[in-house]
Amino acid sequence: MTKRIKAQISEFGETPMESVEQFLSIVEQQVPDTNKLGEEEVLIAIKSSAIGWVDLIMASGQYQHQANLPYTPGLEYCGIVLWKGAKVSDEEIKIGDKVLVDGFISGPRTSGKYQKYGGFATYAVAPKEAVIPIPERLNFNQACNLLGSYETAYYCLVTSGQLKAGETILIHGASGATGMAAVHIAKLLGATVIATGRYEEKLAIVKAQGADHIVNTKASNPDEKVRKFRADVKALTNGKGVDVVYDGVGGAISEESLRCVKFGARFLIVGWASTPFVAKGKGQRGAPNANRLPTNLILMKGLKVLGSPMVIATQNNPSIRTQRLKDIFQWVEEEKITPYVSHVFSLSNIKEAMRAKWDGKIVGGAAVNCEL
Repeated sequence: MTKRIKAQISEFGETPMESVEQFLSIVEQQVPDTNKLGEEEVLIAIKSSAIGWVDLIMASGQYQHQANLPYTPGLEYCGIVLWKGAKVSDEEIKIGDKVLVDGFISGPRTSGKYQKYGGFATYAVAPKEAVIPIPERLNFNQACNLLGSYETAYYCLVTSGQLKAGETILIHGASGATGMAAVHIAKLLGATVIATGRYEEKLAIVKAQGADHIVNTKASNPDEKVRKFRADVKALTNGKGVDVVYDGVGGAISEESLRCVKFGARFLIVGWASTPFVAKGKGQRGAPNANRLPTNLILMKGLKVLGSPMVIATQNNPSIRTQRLKDIFQWVEEEKITPYVSHVFSLSNIKEAMRAKWDGKIVGGAAVNCEL
């Protein structure tokens, strides 16, 4: 039978990049035998797969969910339907349809038989309930960067943070995939956005994508982890501070942010990209280097500190996802949101792609082109 390729991680490294450099390889992939597939399954020729931060953290076993080794990374992917089982009607899915696959139901972050079908591959099999038509106005590279980023931003800003029109939000990591999505959604909700980052060229793109103000947080003093940006934020808010902080960065950024808020502000903890080694590597459990926030500042500012883990919250209460998906797809249809994709790599250059994500070279989303 015809053979194609897939990426495969054989072992968890101490760090994500150790995993990528030492334990990530390209191997041959057999075309799934449709005679052995189920009546409610779909065979997909993968066209594009997103390169996410979670893909990196999962590679070293430092994510809350561990895939069974060896596994194929790629949480979010899209492609074309090649085959469908007898119980998949044409009203649901047709051969040749352009579709994206729901990472909550299929892929390396799930459990069960579909965990092995990651997006860094030529083919994948998914259950019909995981297969979603791609909105017509999105291409494959945009489509695979839709759900993870915008669902995260939506959950944090709408469900958890309850951001309102007229409020001001400080968004850290705004040039990242979820940060950029947060900028887009915050503007849709009618908020004023102050976006931060460390590189002027990336911040210029964030500004062009809708941020009202940009603030560079890169320290010029080598002894400082972050530039003191409290004065910038206070000046932009007429001395009042912000109503909401969206913090996907962690570390020194978090502490400085506590000095940039109004009394009673909401502080949304989304991630800790600046301190990725809070957890042990090689798939071990425990977080010996956990981030810490100063409780005195939290107290004196009357802050509401909200852990905002989209995936875990949704697994605990799946009903919160219904309106979220409805809104996201409606916004796409109405041309109110469009995933920004700065880089596209070939599947054969997957290591280069993962390095670029780790080194912060990506702005917004990135994709792996899996079409040979």
